[in-house]
Amino acid sequence: MGATEIQKKTNVIDDVQGSEDTRRIPIDKVGIKDIRHPIRVRDRSSGEQSTIASFNMYVDLPHNFKGTHMSRFIEILNKHEREISVKSFKDMLKEMNQRLDAESGHIEMSFPYFVTKEAPVSKVKSLMDYNVALIGKVFNDKTTTNIKVTVPVTSLCPCSKKISDFGAHNQRSHVTVTVRTQEFIWIEDIIDIVEKQATCELYSILKRPDEKYVTERAYNNPKFVEDMVRDVAVELNKDDRITAYVVEAENFESIHNHSAYALVQKDKTKKIITTGDTGKRN
Repeated sequence: MGATEIQKKTNVIDDVQGSEDTRRIPIDKVGIKDIRHPIRVRDRSSGEQSTIASFNMYVDLPHNFKGTHMSRFIEILNKHEREISVKSFKDMLKEMNQRLDAESGHIEMSFPYFVTKEAPVSKVKSLMDYNVALIGKVFNDKTTTNIKVTVPVTSLCPCSKKISDFGAHNQRSHVTVTVRTQEFIWIEDIIDIVEKQATCELYSILKRPDEKYVTERAYNNPKFVEDMVRDVAVELNKDDRITAYVVEAENFESIHNHSAYALVQKDKTKKIITTGDTGKRN
């Protein structure tokens, strides 16, 4: 075999992923998970900040194809500029569907986001980290994008305060807000809404006067897990930028070996009919 023939043979590589599958079972999601990539996100105080995001990228696969082209997901990710916005995120979704010839696509991008906070009394500055995610779906060229922010806070039990002669049990809690918006919203705006409705917000550094303040603030502002999701929902209802939301709160109970949990969700674009049911807390 001559050199030219060998070269021709090596250039012909079978596309196994694109071959036909006869089992007639479509796949809802196929792609890559947990790939890390540097990004820049918009920051209300300093313009932008650099962080590292973890991406999950999926498309659907018709029943007649054996596999998808995994390398194309990486190519799409590396092609886009590192500065990520809701708009560029939507563009990435659409490109993914087009490159992989899919009807539906799904991208989750999660990353730590840092905010500089001042302690309430000493005014000492420190960084607080929050878990943030952009979650996007596309189907038949129609995209939906949600922003998800998890905010750690303090909660203090109103019942414990009422029945106890000394103190009240309190714990660290996570309030997670997922929103769909019709215009730009800062990540910090979502964080602010949650922290203002919590029993008390958290800080990375507290001096003794600050510790006294947050302890007394929590004691004077007790809230059940139900109170927190309702109070946050009230504020989200007032914000015309937000068209739909899910609010979740989880209290990592200090006197139980389980968490307390509550969820409120609403799509403002749909008319909601409520019933007259009432309930009593045991």
